[in-house]
Amino acid sequence: MIFNKGELFCGPGGLSLGAKLAEVISPSGEVFKVEHRWANDYDSFACQTFRHNICPDDPDSVIEEDIRKLDIESLPRIDAFSFGFPCNDYSSVGEKKGFNGDFGPLYSYGVKVLNIHQPLWFMAENVGGLESANEGEAFVKILSDLEQEGYNITPHLYKFHEYGVPQARQRIIIVGIRKDLELSFRVPEPTHNSNNYRTARQALEERPIPHDAPNQEYTNHQAKVIEMLRHIPPGENAWYDGLPQHLRLNVKGTKISQIYKRLHPDKPSYTVTGSGGGGTHMYHYDIPRALTNRERARLQTFPDNYKFLGGKEAVRKQIGMAVPPQGVKVIVEAILKTFAGVPYNFVEAKWTFNYDPELDETNLIKNKVKENTPEYLTL
Repeated sequence: MIFNKGELFCGPGGLSLGAKLAEVISPSGEVFKVEHRWANDYDSFACQTFRHNICPDDPDSVIEEDIRKLDIESLPRIDAFSFGFPCNDYSSVGEKKGFNGDFGPLYSYGVKVLNIHQPLWFMAENVGGLESANEGEAFVKILSDLEQEGYNITPHLYKFHEYGVPQARQRIIIVGIRKDLELSFRVPEPTHNSNNYRTARQALEERPIPHDAPNQEYTNHQAKVIEMLRHIPPGENAWYDGLPQHLRLNVKGTKISQIYKRLHPDKPSYTVTGSGGGGTHMYHYDIPRALTNRERARLQTFPDNYKFLGGKEAVRKQIGMAVPPQGVKVIVEAILKTFAGVPYNFVEAKWTFNYDPELDETNLIKNKVKENTPEYLTL
């Protein structure tokens, strides 16, 4: 069975690449997989990257348009849908305006796609801060709106380092399956634990980056920055106590932990981000320099031939905002197994959500999920 998938807020294609890599064979031998049908984003460089890598033979299927102007009704029929709605107003980094911000309400366009096109299943992705935005009301409202379009939904906080991603990255992903199908999605069991997390060194050194790999431009650092990095041990940042006085930053107030923070070679990296000024570009554990965009893409599990288009900072933004394809692949495979009737190991979702139409009441239960994340990976 082929699921033709549409996507809003597609970015450079992390969700679509992960879905494209997933494939399941049913007990009868039928192949279950996902194929791209259409996608939308307002960022020109992200759309160029998506076209180049995901659908080079069908560039017109990627619509560069402000979501508020997109004609959703005219989009082709789809069986599956994904949308990583903008996280700016839900992120723990920032004012956390939620529905009161410019981006918070944009999830409603994903709800509109569900209402009009009624795909068999969907995936919605956002930051962990969504849970507490607007004192928790935003999360419940979003879940309620998705459920009332006719879907059984399973919201969970995925820790991607538990699924083979060499990076401490946590995201809420909501999986919905149409109620009339009478199928139950389960959160796939983590594939990695503290004994075998993929590390920054493995990501960057298991195989050399090809000499002709795209997005491998190096940053030209000032001599003082290089000297400072030489004094910062792996895993430490600009606030390291052993840093000589003349190299210390003159900062008052909050000291952000990621400023000039060097990776630790034997642990997953800290979270790859797409914004921020000097000192936030992620720094190599062995060489006194910032990571290249290609190295950041490796921490995000993009293959080396995945070319990001645009200038250096535009590429950095795309990589930081993307969803790690390897993590997505595991989740989509679980969805495909659900449809194919293939059993798999699963764990309890972090939340259970129910809606009672007779009482018009929502019920969000936070389950007691076992926490096994080492302290050094707690964000």
